[in-house]
Amino acid sequence: MSWTLCTSGAAIFKSGIHVNSDLKVSGAILAKWSDEAEGRIEGETGVKWVDNINNVDTGIKNLLSDICSSIIAKQMVAFDTTGYLSSESDNLLNINDDIENKGLKRLEKLNRKKLKAPEN
Repeated sequence: MSWTLCTSGAAIFKSGIHVNSDLKVSGAILAKWSDEAEGRIEGETGVKWVDNINNVDTGIKNLLSDICSSIIAKQMVAFDTTGYLSSESDNLLNINDDIENKGLKRLEKLNRKKLKAPEN
C-alpha cells in the first residue's frame, strides 16, 4: 500500500529544510506513515482510492497526493521540532493541516459513485 497516493519526496519537501535528517533516510518510518495517511484518507472519504487508483482522474490523483503528502509531512515535523527555527514548525504544521482539511472537504463533496472503480 505504501506510496500509492504520493511520493516520499513530496512529503519530505513539505516538511521543510530543517526536518530531522534521520527521517529523510528512514524508509521504514516513512512507509508506515504513508500507509497510515492512505488509510486515513480512505477512512475519511469512504472510498478505496488505493485499490482503484488506476481508475481515478488525474486531477483527483493530484488532490490525493497533496493531501497524503501533507499528512506525512505533519508527522515528520511533529516527530522532532528541535531543528526548526522559531515558529517554523508551527507554520509548517498549520499549512499542511490546512491542505489536508480543505482537500478532504473537496473529496467529500465529489460524487463518490463517479470515482469508485466499476463493480465486477
